[in-house]
Amino acid sequence: MMLLVTPLEKSKVCAAMLQEATGETVAIADSLLQATTLLRAELYTAVIFDQNLMENEPHEIEVAFEHLGAAIPVQINFAISGPERLVRDLRAAKRRRQREEATARKAAAGALHGKVNETVTTLLLNCELALGTAGLPAATAGHLAAAYEMAQKLRAEIEVCQ
Repeated sequence: MMLLVTPLEKSKVCAAMLQEATGETVAIADSLLQATTLLRAELYTAVIFDQNLMENEPHEIEVAFEHLGAAIPVQINFAISGPERLVRDLRAAKRRRQREEATARKAAAGALHGKVNETVTTLLLNCELALGTAGLPAATAGHLAAAYEMAQKLRAEIEVCQ
């Protein structure tokens, strides 16, 4: 569901066009206060703000932005833009969000891979050092050898996932 925030009379036309273009339900708020109330009650995929409202009510826009959650904010000047431009801007914002999320996922996966790999390397090194200790009881050596083998298997799985 999307939220369209504008006091303009053509809001219903824009909402209908958005709904037809995206297949998503579009709710309408005619003020930032009403938008904030709706944002508190529902989750939205995108919130389209009338630029005029944003400029004339700076405090209210801050409050609304605090309640966006994961919604994509889109700002449009309805005085110079029609519904077609709104649909284009919304699609562009959604594509931009998808690219940002993909980049963030790759960065997080890379960081996690590095940390796990570092931990496995430390585990392998410590097992090797412990196994080389003179006078190590046989039972302890067996447990360390099993831990070492498990760490090697984990290392191999990590390499496959790269």
